[in-house]
Amino acid sequence: MRLEPTATAILLLIFGLLLGVSVVSSRASERTGIPVVLLFLGVGMLAGSEGVLGIRFDDYGFAFRAGTTALVLILFDGGLNTPTALVRQYWRPAAALSTLGVALTAGLLALAAWLLGLPLPVALLLGAVVSSTDAATVFSVLRGSGIHLRKRPGATLELESGLNDPLAVLLTISLATALTAGSVDDVSWWGVAGQTVLQLVIGGVAGVGFGMAGVALLRRVALGGTGLYPALTLALAFLSYGITSLVQGSGILAVYLTGLLIGNADLPTRSTIARVHDALAWLSQIGMFLLLGLLVYPSRLAEVAAIGLGLAFVLMLIARPLAVWITLLPFRYPAREKAFIAWGGLRGAVPIILATFPVLRGVPGASQIFDITFFVVVVNMMVTGGSVPWLARRLALESKEPPAPPALLEISSTRPLRGDLLSYYIDAALDVAGVAVSEIPFPEGVSVALILRNDALLAPRPDTILEIGDHVYIVASAEERPFVQLLFGRPEEA
Repeated sequence: MRLEPTATAILLLIFGLLLGVSVVSSRASERTGIPVVLLFLGVGMLAGSEGVLGIRFDDYGFAFRAGTTALVLILFDGGLNTPTALVRQYWRPAAALSTLGVALTAGLLALAAWLLGLPLPVALLLGAVVSSTDAATVFSVLRGSGIHLRKRPGATLELESGLNDPLAVLLTISLATALTAGSVDDVSWWGVAGQTVLQLVIGGVAGVGFGMAGVALLRRVALGGTGLYPALTLALAFLSYGITSLVQGSGILAVYLTGLLIGNADLPTRSTIARVHDALAWLSQIGMFLLLGLLVYPSRLAEVAAIGLGLAFVLMLIARPLAVWITLLPFRYPAREKAFIAWGGLRGAVPIILATFPVLRGVPGASQIFDITFFVVVVNMMVTGGSVPWLARRLALESKEPPAPPALLEISSTRPLRGDLLSYYIDAALDVAGVAVSEIPFPEGVSVALILRNDALLAPRPDTILEIGDHVYIVASAEERPFVQLLFGRPEEA
């Protein structure tokens, strides 16, 4: 009886210690420019079998499942924070990068690995594993680095990272299965291409379906507590991924689209949902990279350092740039934007998670593939990830329009009101800027409840003029919201 409570207490103590150190260390990311996810990875390595705590962990199956679960949460949160307007504008180049771009990158990396002395089957599998960018790393660097990118390069990179996993997964599974059987000659490349298209179509349809159903459900269901709405969206994310994957579709794409539709819907609980899932995404990133760090034996990395460095620089300087420049030729991107997209195609958890699959299938040379992949990812994050903000400034790709500051007011319940309380940010582009409240043509039943100006709350009067920089809180029913949106734009996420 004593052993189990003690063991549980020690387990929670260790987890709390690792989590706390990871969160606190994230402050160092802002000062050093090192991607915060790399610091989480480093904490895991320090705690691992050859580190300070000496935690022995070699369960690749658990790492694969836990990593996939974390990616679902991260991609769902990414969808919640992506405006549909950007998707409509840039989905074509992003889709091209996530298919043709991935295939070109995989082929060039496989060729480089073969020239560096790896057997051709191992080289092909390694190219497939490292071919896709990582959504967790891309979202973390672009949204947490303090840079405010122009829409086209930033949106293209983010959309690509959310779309490019299916082909990489299919290539990895197909090659690993073939190598287990004995030969890559059994791989039908046309079959892989067709299956990729089919997965994307099924994933797209399923994601839109789950997203629309989720929006309808969230608008109609009345739950007992505000915290239950994020729990419901979490269930929708897992259902979207699970059901889509079972019917041979891309669960990754489905969950991203589900989050996209829910995040862009006018929901009274959207702010709460967004905040909770942002926290879950961060927790998933920390846990995933800690786990992957525990899985690594640093002494083995020294054995693959030469080939790992070679492939890392081939990836950053040849394979990724060539793939981006060729793929984006029809879309007339300026050279500086192509250069940024090429450099910002960060590798992270996805390649490492994919590298566990050959180990699970018992593919010859799987341990070497895992170690090389890990080495390439670390070098890529250190060199590329740390220089992304600097490159964006050097290429003059920062947006001249600063993002709107977040509102400082949080209102937990609007149940007594005849409608929803929505927050809008007043910028210079809105016609209501500089207009008195009494002069705004509100529909009947709509009213301004509060104004937040320079961190001070104002009770609106008829002669109160809305100023640029104000956060205006408006009461409106679901039927009146479209009219308010014509005047004030989209509500804030809070």
